[in-house]
Amino acid sequence: MKISEAAAASGCHLETIRYYERVGLIQSPNRTGSGYRAYTPADVERLRFVSRGRELGFSLEEIRSLLRLNDDPKLSCGDVDALARVHLADTHQRIEALTRMAGELERVIAQCAGGERGTCTILGALRHTGHDVTSCADPGCRP
Repeated sequence: MKISEAAAASGCHLETIRYYERVGLIQSPNRTGSGYRAYTPADVERLRFVSRGRELGFSLEEIRSLLRLNDDPKLSCGDVDALARVHLADTHQRIEALTRMAGELERVIAQCAGGERGTCTILGALRHTGHDVTSCADPGCRP
């Protein structure tokens, strides 16, 4: 099947499929005589695997590891479990950081009186240099 058909069948965008090929998450498919990529059902299944991994928030490197584990029947499911548990713990940490950020944003927005720019609590919070949530732009940041 052509790339457009593989995209429709897997739920991946065309450019995403090409990107996954470039970074080695999927093998470059064979080409037809006219130069079109020819994807197999196995390619589509792998694209779905990668897409689902991305939906669950796994990084490309984590997905690469999961693909290796998936492709080697001799490896233990315990390895997959360990990787998933680390990812889950990281996800919980990001949720906590985002919850703190949301609380801080709610606080400064609630304090905003809509007055002069010089007294704006939102801008003041952004100028703050302390080690609180407002100084953490990265969801993984810990104040």
